[in-house]
Amino acid sequence: MFFEPFTDVVPSFFGWLNQGPLTLTIFLHTVIILPMFWIYKQEKANLEKEA
Repeated sequence: MFFEPFTDVVPSFFGWLNQGPLTLTIFLHTVIILPMFWIYKQEKANLEKEA
């Protein structure tokens, strides 16, 4: 199963992220890389509008 139940002294967000090799990767792609595409499209539109 992708999400394993885990026991931690303090059940935290980072403990949840550390469950599997893909969890952190998916999280980072969602938080960092998707907004990069959003910003890229906005900036590209701004440059085309100015030119």
